[in-house]
Amino acid sequence: MTRSRILELAAAALATVVLWAMFAPVSAGSREQLFEIPAGTYARRAAGDKVEILPAEIRLTLGVKDVLVLRNLDKVPQTFGPVLIMPGQSFKMPFGVAGDVQFECTAHASGHMRIVVDPAPDAGWRRLAWRARTAMQWLNTSKT
Repeated sequence: MTRSRILELAAAALATVVLWAMFAPVSAGSREQLFEIPAGTYARRAAGDKVEILPAEIRLTLGVKDVLVLRNLDKVPQTFGPVLIMPGQSFKMPFGVAGDVQFECTAHASGHMRIVVDPAPDAGWRRLAWRARTAMQWLNTSKT
């Protein structure tokens, strides 16, 4: 096989992947995105540990992952916006509109949590960009 033939096959494979990423339907097993407040969080903070247990910014996508679920595994209640989440309880917040909102959150050292809800990724460049960003987020979280 010649070098030019190998390059042609590689370019065809790359084009196939890009086209798939642009036009294949987006699916997720569940529309819920779960975040857990681990046990001992309050005790660690009370001891002076500046632990960050949740990301400062959470990104959701309409129609894919648009239900935020917070589960409190700590032994003390946690406040998220106007909601008090008791130990062992979960709280679900579905989002139906794209936007950028901030909530007070006692699980954060800063006391705030930002939630960015992206519109559903339409076919084409937006879906390609969404898939690339999702892959980068997955790579960054799998490193930790």
